[in-house]
Amino acid sequence: MKKTIAAAAMMLAMGAAHAVDIDAFIRKEKFLDIKISPTGEYLAATVPLEDRVALVIFHRSNTKLAGTFDLGRNTAVADFEWVNANRVLISAAQRFGALDEPSLTGELYGMNADGSAPEMLVGYRIREELGTLIHPKKEEDVAAFPIDPLGSDDRYAVIKVTPFDDDPYNRAERLDVYTGQRKRLASAPVRNADFMTDNAGVVRFADGFDSNLAGKLYYRAGDGAPWELLNDEDRTGHREHAIGFSGDNKIAYLQVDDDAHPARLVALDLATRERKDLFGDDVADPSLILYRHGTREPIGVVFDGGKGRTAFFDDASAEARMQRSLEAAFPASRVFVTSGTSDGRLALVRVSSDQNPGDYYLFDTTTKNASFIVSSREWVDPAAVHRVEPIAFKARDGIEIHGYLTRPSTAARSKVPMVVLPHGGPFGVYDRWDYDVERDLLASAGYAVLQVNFRGSGGYGRGFEQAGAYQWGKAMQDDLTDATRWAIDQGVADASRICLYGASYGGYASLMGVAKEPDLYRCAAGYVGIYDLPMLYSKGDINDSRSGRSYLRQWVGPENDLPDTSSPVRIAQRIKVPVFLAAGGEDRRAPIEHSKSMERALKKAGVPVETLYYDTEGHGFYTIEHQREFYTRLLAFLSKNIGGEAATPSTGGVSTAK
Repeated sequence: MKKTIAAAAMMLAMGAAHAVDIDAFIRKEKFLDIKISPTGEYLAATVPLEDRVALVIFHRSNTKLAGTFDLGRNTAVADFEWVNANRVLISAAQRFGALDEPSLTGELYGMNADGSAPEMLVGYRIREELGTLIHPKKEEDVAAFPIDPLGSDDRYAVIKVTPFDDDPYNRAERLDVYTGQRKRLASAPVRNADFMTDNAGVVRFADGFDSNLAGKLYYRAGDGAPWELLNDEDRTGHREHAIGFSGDNKIAYLQVDDDAHPARLVALDLATRERKDLFGDDVADPSLILYRHGTREPIGVVFDGGKGRTAFFDDASAEARMQRSLEAAFPASRVFVTSGTSDGRLALVRVSSDQNPGDYYLFDTTTKNASFIVSSREWVDPAAVHRVEPIAFKARDGIEIHGYLTRPSTAARSKVPMVVLPHGGPFGVYDRWDYDVERDLLASAGYAVLQVNFRGSGGYGRGFEQAGAYQWGKAMQDDLTDATRWAIDQGVADASRICLYGASYGGYASLMGVAKEPDLYRCAAGYVGIYDLPMLYSKGDINDSRSGRSYLRQWVGPENDLPDTSSPVRIAQRIKVPVFLAAGGEDRRAPIEHSKSMERALKKAGVPVETLYYDTEGHGFYTIEHQREFYTRLLAFLSKNIGGEAATPSTGGVSTAK
């Protein structure tokens, strides 16, 4: 009787029952990125398909399809640039799962706007996905990455070339975007270097690091000039990156990262070597550099902290005034110019917010009119999306932690069930104010959603990120615990109805949370998670590369020094609440053995555990049917344990889990 009354009270507290339509959330975005061609004749866009990301090009005048580019399953067009009015340069990537970050392969392709003349310009594999055999122009084991599309030159681009052998010294080369022919422009004076060109396309900076991972920045006065060391992190204690040049190439702009505060921007007079601080933010790093159209001249930055903001070197510049007018036209939104025509008349503008997944407009800079083009998720009604509040609090050791809180529409500022949603990564990754599918899905089911940029997250300065090193299951986990207690103290969350759910590292943090704090949470769900830290050193793709092994040593810790208390699978006996695990058999980042060994340990400890495995999925489920099953099961699991809403019955077919 007591259980029945408690269940009834829980349902009443949630308000009127309404099941969640999963399909509205798992539909693929129509477009990821859109760029206008230099003459304005074409629009090119990356399009997410079930197991790949393709490129489509269509006529702006009538939206008729002009050309497509698709490399097949588990591939992605990671980026593309218009190198002239009729040809795009395409960077290819591999992606093994819906949550997997695309990994650049170093293959570069060229294609005309009408889909003709597709060429592998730099690559090491024969590809068949373009309807014909595509051979590398030159058989060699190198990877290539664009540096400068050389807007003033219709035929060439500057690229970085990285050898696959043991040679760690990269080269800057000029690439013919039609034939694939290359000419060396510069050799790096430091290992693992990136390059920066000036407004004339001349390679002037090399920024890399040696085996001790200390950054070095080199400069040269021009073609053929010797390299000069400008900054050595071993001596100065900070790292510098070149981000651009003034219009006359006399001033270089640098981003300076140190442990004391978020990154700041500095102007360097190349003749006198005088440095001038431009600006920075007290909380957040610059997340994006804004450039004068068609140049290497930075004019401002974007900061992601809070709701995000733009800042300009000169508030009276034409670009700053245009940005402010667009922000006034689209209040409470983030406005970003993705591309523009070479004459400066037309600008393609993306407008988004916590409630708007992204709308694209064509802005005429002469008439000041903005014409709507397309929405990335046209089926989403922004007015129905839950608002997101930036938050900040002090962790137990005094460090300020930032994050975001989303309240369900039923909350009325009263205590409600809450899901703590730690992000993946964990290092360098961070949650933003932007629209988030999972966040809104959970809020639609009646949950407050707490997202925490715990130490180790990116975006808040190098010192904050490095504070997460060796802190798996320790201070990073404590930040999540402190955030949960903060939400309880603020009257947001019902202390008796809180669960953890996350993917990848977020899955690890969810299981560690219920192991370390068995009385704080009522359940945990882990999606493609990592649960046994020593397994990172023997299974999965991180351990496959030298850089991956360095990452593990630098950020997770030496394998022999990892205590059992840092792995959920080894302290499963501490977990006292139900667990839901989901994973894919083709996951290379978090192999399914993590989840299966976690399942075995939980069952041995007598902990209730539910599982959902698909042999054919990777790091995040690609297939719509599998996503539908996963989120249906997730909502049912949460509802059973803390009382939110379930999913509507599926009309999209039945899926069989392995």
